[in-house]
Amino acid sequence: MIKNFLEWIGLKEKLDSNSEKPVYFNEMEIWWAALGENIGVEINGNGEMFSRPVLIYKKISPGSFLAVPLSTQIKQGSWYTELDFKEAKISANLAQIRIMSSARLYDKMGEANIEDFEKVKSGFLRLYS
Repeated sequence: MIKNFLEWIGLKEKLDSNSEKPVYFNEMEIWWAALGENIGVEINGNGEMFSRPVLIYKKISPGSFLAVPLSTQIKQGSWYTELDFKEAKISANLAQIRIMSSARLYDKMGEANIEDFEKVKSGFLRLYS
């Protein structure tokens, strides 16, 4: 598999230059986010925006948040939690949670329901405590 690090660096420069424009987001929302081309076991984004859906787990500041990457591939294990979103099953990857800038967000998809958000919270506490 060939990585597209140079393409990602070009997009990352554009995202950074737009980082002064506010993106308004809230906890429990699900957004498309430019995660990038990463290394090793780090989760990658896909497509021309190097993106994947993320769940806004915790708002840290007006420009940053704790993100939970999501996948349509259902995974098993203590580091995954299954959610229902828009009549589909998705997996929240708790092992890949990270702080992100709101400059990476570009399309709001919707909001997780409260029951699923609580499952993510309890999975997070179980995994990291």
